[in-house]
Amino acid sequence: MPAIYKRELKSYFQSMVGCVFVAFLVAFTGIYFMAYNLTAGYPYFSYTLSGSLIVFLVGVPLITMRSFSEERKNRTDQLLLTAPVGLGKIVMGKYLAMVTVIAIPNVIFCVFPLIIRSQGTAYLMVDYLSIGVFFLLGCVYAAIGMFLSSLTESQIIAYISTFGILLVLYLWDGILSMLPGSAISGLIGVLILLTAAAFYVWRMTENPVLAGGIELIGIVVSVVLYIVKSDLFENLLTNLLGRLALANVFTDITTNSILDVTGIVLYLSIIAVFVFLTVQAVQKRRWS
Repeated sequence: MPAIYKRELKSYFQSMVGCVFVAFLVAFTGIYFMAYNLTAGYPYFSYTLSGSLIVFLVGVPLITMRSFSEERKNRTDQLLLTAPVGLGKIVMGKYLAMVTVIAIPNVIFCVFPLIIRSQGTAYLMVDYLSIGVFFLLGCVYAAIGMFLSSLTESQIIAYISTFGILLVLYLWDGILSMLPGSAISGLIGVLILLTAAAFYVWRMTENPVLAGGIELIGIVVSVVLYIVKSDLFENLLTNLLGRLALANVFTDITTNSILDVTGIVLYLSIIAVFVFLTVQAVQKRRWS
């Protein structure tokens, strides 16, 4: 794993992708920092950092798009698939290289609250917590982008699909507000989610019996619950999918100075899930 990590990290800066990401994120945040903290005298760097969330939507897909799609396009993935190193170590080596690139600007951001303090009042605890959560959010986005990159050999498709999903997650609160809250709508939403899950199982296992069985059992259980107690499905989609508004964990710190520990656990869980899914996607290619 260390050899893969070093190779990937070196490639990010040899191709200038890492340099561009770091420079653009620091420059963009620096402009906000000068405008809000230095010129306007606003004491919270966390508020300034929230303006840089939009940069993640553009920058993180730039980092993740080449992680596996480039290997597939150049057919160098065959070397990885036949290597004596475990797939988990290969995926983690690539992922940690992305995390390191994301960590570099966040380390630089740690200087900004100290500059604010040198000029007057500063809230270092809130600011450093926001930097930590900002970094974790970037790690979540990187895990999602790496998984999508493992599904295609086109870097363009990997970039666009990652950007699209991150944009949807960024706008998630507004999207949920448009969902109907009736019980029948909740049931339909659950059935759609079951179909999507069954389709993914079929794609990964190529076992229609397993996928069909999962969907059938899910449909039967959902319909029975709806008949017995339909009010369970009222506002179910909003409650079920509300946690996917990932940026809320970060904005809770910037707006209310509140750290949601369950949100941190959610971040780590999503990272683990998408790293696992990436391993499974690569594993599927090894046996196909």
